[in-house]
Amino acid sequence: MTLSEAQQSVDNWIRTYGVRYFSELTNMACLTEEVGELARIMARRYGDQSFKAGEKTDLADEMADILWVLLCLANQTGTDLTEAFRRNLEKKTCRDSTRHLQNPKLKS
Repeated sequence: MTLSEAQQSVDNWIRTYGVRYFSELTNMACLTEEVGELARIMARRYGDQSFKAGEKTDLADEMADILWVLLCLANQTGTDLTEAFRRNLEKKTCRDSTRHLQNPKLKS
């Protein structure tokens, strides 16, 4: 599925099942909440904390929740994520084409 298809799928779902989009500000708060849930799993799986009994452990599901809300925000603000991502990759390539290769901290 492409980013454009994902944006359209979210829009179709919202129109069919979701009644309407939450406000942009509410979705921004939801995005922050979802990132926090991902951070909790990362801290427990890869950091020094341990999981509590019954706590969510599905990393992929939390990443998908983040993507869902991001796609909602893109739809609400008229952002074409395919084009935005293409431009962002181009920016990073121009800016960082040698930066990381020359970073002694990244050498093995």
